[in-house]
Amino acid sequence: MPRRCLPLLVLAALLLAASPASGQVEDYVSTETSDLVTSYQSDADRLIDAALGDTLSFARLAYLCDTFGPRLSGTPNLERAIDWILAEMMRDGLENVRGEPVMVPRWIRGEERLTLLAPREADLNMLGLGGSVGTPPGGIEAEVLVVGSFDELERRRDEAAGKIVLYNVPFTSYGRTVQYRVRGAVEAAKVGAVASLVRSVGPYSLDTPHTGMMRYEEGVPRIPHAAVTIEDAAMLQRMQDRGQPLRVRLTMGARTLPDVPSRNVVAEIVGAEKPEEIVVLGGHIDSWDVGQGAHDDAGGSVAAWEAVRLMQELGLRPRRTVRVVLWTNEENGLRGARAYRDTHLDDVPNHVLAMESDSGVFSPEGFGFSGTDEAFALIQQIGALLDRIGAGTITRGGGGADISPLMQMGVPGMGLRVDGSRYFWIHHTAADTIDKVDPDAFRRCVAAMAVMAYVAADLPVDIPRETAEAGSR
Repeated sequence: MPRRCLPLLVLAALLLAASPASGQVEDYVSTETSDLVTSYQSDADRLIDAALGDTLSFARLAYLCDTFGPRLSGTPNLERAIDWILAEMMRDGLENVRGEPVMVPRWIRGEERLTLLAPREADLNMLGLGGSVGTPPGGIEAEVLVVGSFDELERRRDEAAGKIVLYNVPFTSYGRTVQYRVRGAVEAAKVGAVASLVRSVGPYSLDTPHTGMMRYEEGVPRIPHAAVTIEDAAMLQRMQDRGQPLRVRLTMGARTLPDVPSRNVVAEIVGAEKPEEIVVLGGHIDSWDVGQGAHDDAGGSVAAWEAVRLMQELGLRPRRTVRVVLWTNEENGLRGARAYRDTHLDDVPNHVLAMESDSGVFSPEGFGFSGTDEAFALIQQIGALLDRIGAGTITRGGGGADISPLMQMGVPGMGLRVDGSRYFWIHHTAADTIDKVDPDAFRRCVAAMAVMAYVAADLPVDIPRETAEAGSR
């Protein structure tokens, strides 16, 4: 392993100087890019070459998806997948392999059906939304009111009582559009609706409804909530616009059972010089109960796991500990993320960086980073090591749901950025299957995570961070 002393010692002196101006640090580091890149380029190239030439990583991803299928929290599928991963990690020779206990919610979809009764009879493809209550055994039969926003629902509230409200809201961005999935039942119940439906949250569909989490509000009646396809939402809108009568029967067997035990998967390469300091990377091993959860988030989980395995295989033991965590229950509770924080509360100050992959494993473009200006400048230099695979761009703002509890306590956070142009075509649908994963793009995701995690863990300088108080504001 080449020693990387001179340029980084100079960099350390600047980064550790009292209250440096962020612009000065960024200007300085940019002039030293070639030195910093050169010092780690050999190790980075070894990791990239190993990832691109590896066949085990994609074979493992395919085995996980095909063998265990969807992995909703509280199901035997998820627990069997975790058992298999732990056994494979031990076989890999990773250190401190363990499952850390987490109690998770248990929501069961049950049998469900949506039937159009007027103006014609037809079965409509649908998916109940996670956490929804079910209907009475005979279902709910009612007229449908189609609206395009919460504002329109409020304007037409006198028309909504006793009806099933359908939100036909075209996709703009996930953050803006998903509010109709999350809050739709509450807002519909407030105006007297007996159930609610939402146009699936995505820009494209092949009759593929999109599931996901929804929420209720204390003091507001809990009504059933489900997603319909983009195609059917648009059809019902056209029917309403023509003045045709709209009537459906919704039947849902959804129910929530008591919490059950699950686990976060944890494995490490213990640091050679500062084992108490930790770079953590991972994804979430649970998925929704349709498809295989290949992009969301088996791909991110296996990419993080394989990144650490490749370090171990190449004999690259960094100064700090590299810890891979596959969090449980991201999709419908975030219990794994909070349990990890609570289990390791005393060690949170020793987490120097947290990294997550939860946007699919399409072609990697770089990372989004959240932290101090000085840390951002340093991470940009590490990113340059990934230019050869097109993954070297570091942008401001990044992280992920599972590392958010750590980031709130001041840990710098980052998320793998990929070409997301097709992600929401399959997100939370039955189409999120292994055939949608391109092996070459996936291997480049492995390479990107491996290089970033290894170099961050091996730097002889610390990654500057906010205080816990500042990070939790």
